[in-house]
Amino acid sequence: MVVRRSEWKLVPIEEVYSGLYDGPHATPEPASEGPIFLGIKNITEDGKLDLSEIRHIAEEDFSNWTKRVLPLPGDIVFTYEATLNRYAMIPEGFRGCLGRRLALIRPNFKRIDTKFLFYYFFGEEWRETIANNIMSGSTVDRIPIISFPKFKVRVPPLPIQRTIASILSAYDDLIENNTRRIAILEEMAQMIYEEWFVKFRFPGHERVKMVESEMGMIPERWQVTTVENIATICRGKSYASENLVQTEEGLPFINLKCIVRDGGFREDGLKRYKGAYKETQTAKTGDIVMAVTDMTQERRIVARAARVPKNNTLTFVFSMDLVKIVPKEEQYRYYLYSMFRFSKFPDEVKQYANGANVLHLSPERIGEFAFPLPPVSLCIRFSEICAVIYEQCDLIRSRCSLLSITRDLLLPKLISGEIDVSSWSEDSAEEAAQELATSVIGSVGERQQHGGIARKVAEAGPIEPMEKDALEWHSLWEE
Repeated sequence: MVVRRSEWKLVPIEEVYSGLYDGPHATPEPASEGPIFLGIKNITEDGKLDLSEIRHIAEEDFSNWTKRVLPLPGDIVFTYEATLNRYAMIPEGFRGCLGRRLALIRPNFKRIDTKFLFYYFFGEEWRETIANNIMSGSTVDRIPIISFPKFKVRVPPLPIQRTIASILSAYDDLIENNTRRIAILEEMAQMIYEEWFVKFRFPGHERVKMVESEMGMIPERWQVTTVENIATICRGKSYASENLVQTEEGLPFINLKCIVRDGGFREDGLKRYKGAYKETQTAKTGDIVMAVTDMTQERRIVARAARVPKNNTLTFVFSMDLVKIVPKEEQYRYYLYSMFRFSKFPDEVKQYANGANVLHLSPERIGEFAFPLPPVSLCIRFSEICAVIYEQCDLIRSRCSLLSITRDLLLPKLISGEIDVSSWSEDSAEEAAQELATSVIGSVGERQQHGGIARKVAEAGPIEPMEKDALEWHSLWEE
């Protein structure tokens, strides 16, 4: 049965949900542990719940803060004030309450598919609805919750909703699966580092004596040194708002948002920079950057390192909130990066950061950090292993980027009904996802712009899941 777009119904959103609830208009006392007090910062622009930095409430206060509503799996939480157009689904196992400026929709499963509604919120028609209903206040913008139930949504029959949701979910599931693979690979690198360089159980350790040093007992032929003795620390580029551009004409700009809390790189934090810079203020794939500024007092960003991943652009510029640490000998690169990530380095060095509102860390403190340096031969052996691991991570990130681009091109066409999916069923969503990727690119110019995504999807095999203990390569994007 073919369902034309004209047959999709435009209805008030209140007809497809069983409940709409806003969060409390106050903030509870923070606690060191307990249920989560969900805030705007926990909802990402691309529709994820980011629980890497959370605020807790005391267990005894939980019932008071969930009198209005207790978030349940499948609910859609969204922002209605200050930062708008943030949406995320409450996952299984979540236990917490809504924070200020957040609201929650509980979909009516008999009228609408939860994931379809979630994806619909990222479509152009809904974004236009929000834009037309924004109320500008003296300090922040908001959408009136009292009017929200009358906002219109365009919905097809439930089977079509489920097919569309399943097609888009096929991409998101694979992106999530590949993200887990990256985490597993990085855990492997951490385990090797800790085994060899913390526990001193490196290959051949049985034949090496332990000797006294200023840092305690270390293996013979290891030398106590400092970061500044084996690396050069380069400061980043100061910039003004006019240097940040929205177009592709600028260079990728590494900034604080690129540093994951507790270390690692976030590509979605990249901005674009246009302006003058020095060669020492640029970075390339494999370079080590480190935060020397922290906008919070929690010290989870400052002194945290990240490795610049592979990117289509060969050159990055990095901001003054970061430094680049360049090993004087290439064989020390992966050892240094692992030490910055997996040793006591960040916890010790971050204590030197100071500032009333914004924390600043002097690069000299990084250079003064002392540690036992292994022999060159062991560093080389470690580098050979890490090079393979991080090359694989870069490859997976590249695949995830292509998947994300394809999904984002498909989403508005599916949600609007521009692409007819009535010939597919919910069960054939993965097949549909791969076939549709070819048609969504459209013109020859778009094919070139997006690097042959359509061809890669069309030529790819089926989407395969990956278990945690299976690290062999099963990728949608395998050449």
